[in-house]
Amino acid sequence: MSSIFLYFFMAVGLSMDAFSLAIVYGTNEIKKKQMILLPIIVGIYHFVMPNLSGLLGRLFLLKFNSYANLVAGIVFLVLMIEMIMSFSESESKYRLDRYLELFLFGLAVSIDSFTVGLALSLSNQNVVVAGLIFSIVSCLFTMAGLLLGKLLSQKVGVISKVIGIIILLILSIKYILAYFM
Repeated sequence: MSSIFLYFFMAVGLSMDAFSLAIVYGTNEIKKKQMILLPIIVGIYHFVMPNLSGLLGRLFLLKFNSYANLVAGIVFLVLMIEMIMSFSESESKYRLDRYLELFLFGLAVSIDSFTVGLALSLSNQNVVVAGLIFSIVSCLFTMAGLLLGKLLSQKVGVISKVIGIIILLILSIKYILAYFM
């Protein structure tokens, strides 16, 4: 029972990136279909990634783990630059119109669950149960982020895009610094 609480709190930590990035995307006019599909994709990734890493075991521990933070940081930095470049355009390109963008979003916010799944498997924890909890929590956090972003966009307009850029900057700095630490 105590490990379920541990998995829940880990899931909250892992889902904060999805929540933050979902706020950014929610500030743009995201379609209802994508608003439903994106949390599901993020949830699936948060289940698959820790279980995949549990299967791969120690093989990728040193190789993948050292680059995961750098890759995530660069992805967030590129997203931030894209958002700044499309800031002046009347029709924002910063939307999730294609399925590839949905899957890349899911991958970007779930890379850290790969590492956590590896750590859990090495400490003989139940990775399947953890992945299930990660999946549910990340799905809910992504949906909440999209809804909050939509609300922010309706209430404060352009300022919400500036907030989105700041969130992406913070996420990219966090991950890039974690790589060098």
